[in-house]
Amino acid sequence: MNLQIDRDYLVQTMVDLVRINSTNPSLSPDGAGEVEIGAYVADALNDLGLEVTTYDLGPKRVNVVGRLAGKGNGRSLLLNAHMDTVGVAGMTDPFSAEIRDGKLYGRGSQDMKGSLAAQIAAAKALVDAGVELAGDLWVTAVADEEFLSIGSDDLVKHVRADAAIVTEPTDLHICRAHRGFIWYDVETFGRAAHGSRYAEGIDANMRMGRFLAQLDYLEQELRARPPHPLAGPPSLHASRIHGGNEISIYAAHCKLEIERRTIPGETEALARAELQAIIDQLASDPTFRATVKATFLREPFEVAEDAAIVQALHQVTADRLNRQPQHSGQTFWTDAAIFAQAGMETVLIGPIGQGLHSAEEWVDVQSVVDLAAILAETAVHYCQ
Repeated sequence: MNLQIDRDYLVQTMVDLVRINSTNPSLSPDGAGEVEIGAYVADALNDLGLEVTTYDLGPKRVNVVGRLAGKGNGRSLLLNAHMDTVGVAGMTDPFSAEIRDGKLYGRGSQDMKGSLAAQIAAAKALVDAGVELAGDLWVTAVADEEFLSIGSDDLVKHVRADAAIVTEPTDLHICRAHRGFIWYDVETFGRAAHGSRYAEGIDANMRMGRFLAQLDYLEQELRARPPHPLAGPPSLHASRIHGGNEISIYAAHCKLEIERRTIPGETEALARAELQAIIDQLASDPTFRATVKATFLREPFEVAEDAAIVQALHQVTADRLNRQPQHSGQTFWTDAAIFAQAGMETVLIGPIGQGLHSAEEWVDVQSVVDLAAILAETAVHYCQ
């Protein structure tokens, strides 16, 4: 089936979306959140005849879900994009949505309002052609992916599909894996004493220095391990550290925050054991006391090459682009892991562009048109 994408509609939708400020209020104190952009998306999906539900997630935060009902005897597919963006510091005109040389500029153009517009345009192509899918097609626009992903966390409580396509930007590659991450707090404990009382004080900061020296060796060893074929090697970094109260007092406490990036197959227990092993080694000195605990976790993601949704997406993408699409992985984390954990076969594909989270962000307009066509055709092939 050769579905037609309404290019003018798609471009105008992209422009409208980029012009709406939807900076994440958890990242920027004056962030607008997703309420205004959510209302726009809901209206657009309503106009296409989809069944639309808006979920209130708190002040300034919403999810929008549209359902294009199928006949009920086929597989269902969920399309996902987030509505929030990072902040706009350093940008001269972040919401211009100016188009130059085939590129649309502005905050969120690539990450990921172009993708959201492609999802809406894909649904329009199906509606315009009078296609009745065997299974349901869900068009979802979520909050907060740029911070804690409260949007997708909530979405999977309400919507279930056989497969999901997350349309994060991938340069039209088929992304089948990415890394996860774990946040850890490591704390060392000393004994407060006047700076002159060297026989009484135990310096928690110095003890943390010993830990950091061994952590550096672990970080180097992680990156030297055999990498995941798509997502690369595991890694870690020491993000923040704080210890002590006054310059003339031995520090009684020091806290280090670590981010550990995990690859498919690694577990939190394994990563924590590596940190605990450093503590156990250093504890041969009775003055060294430390603890480690995980404070936040996101699992890595991987989907098999022979998964039904991957096979359908690969064939459609090859037909659209007249070449075999590249299969890739990412070093960063996405909401794809949430949908995979919820039991949906999940894969990523998104448009071409540059400047994610930077002062100049743009998306290639033709790649968004291609993405819309790929999503629509994949729905036809998969939802049967």
